[in-house]
Amino acid sequence: MRYFDRLHPAAALVYFLFMILTAMLSLNPAVIVLCYLSGVIFCGILTGFKNLFKSLLYSIPLTALIALTNPIFSHRGETVLFFLNDNPVTKEAILYGVFTALMLMSVFYWCRNYSTVMTTDKFIYLFGRAIPKLSLVLSLILAFIPKLKRKYKEIDAAQKALGVYAAKSYVDKIRSKMRVLSILLTDSLENAVETADSMRARGYGLKHRTSFALYRFEISDGIFLAVTAVLGIGCIACIAAGGANFNFYPALSRLNLSAVSCALYACLALLGFMSLFVEVKENILWRLLKSKI
Repeated sequence: MRYFDRLHPAAALVYFLFMILTAMLSLNPAVIVLCYLSGVIFCGILTGFKNLFKSLLYSIPLTALIALTNPIFSHRGETVLFFLNDNPVTKEAILYGVFTALMLMSVFYWCRNYSTVMTTDKFIYLFGRAIPKLSLVLSLILAFIPKLKRKYKEIDAAQKALGVYAAKSYVDKIRSKMRVLSILLTDSLENAVETADSMRARGYGLKHRTSFALYRFEISDGIFLAVTAVLGIGCIACIAAGGANFNFYPALSRLNLSAVSCALYACLALLGFMSLFVEVKENILWRLLKSKI
């Protein structure tokens, strides 16, 4: 059992918001590397390292593409490595592209971790009373994409099993894919009607309608939330105080190692890898309990 599965949704939401916000606020190399490594490793723990490897197969080429695109369009920087069509390619432009790509990937992986942990029922539990209509729409949208992917694979496999999936030429492949998409669209419309009927039958929109939730805020949740808030606010405060300042242009500046910067790196390392620590501890405890059965 994963620790974040039984963690209170409010504590989990605050944790992910702090990590995503910190990853977006700075291009400091140390900050980006910490956010990226913690996000990737945590994604492997949550989804399995096999699924992590599959995601890296397209995220690494995408990172390289973004990193190589920047020096083609940006020629700033004083360290010229070579010329491409009489345009200078500088070391500063390449490194700026690399760390910009890593920042985007770190945000991507932390958003993926968020979607893995914060399921639709948790989102509705947190925002169902404050913004009921918006929370319902957002939860339906977030749940709609993985359902479409699973349904597409089922329809595609069924078409191949029935022998109506032609793959002799590219035109046949396109026709077969269009047939699958047409079936998928029809099935989605039918599911939408069934969902609306089910919601109406269960009394959605009626006054004085109650809701049920299994989540209880316990002492361990409060401790996790307090530690997250202290470390997260510390990271934001250090960034606001200039602890994450780093310049790529016109020349690379040295990594800031002031007291504020070191405090930022320490808080971010503790915040990012805290999730790894609690998940590993939970896995070890779970295995020990299973061994005693």
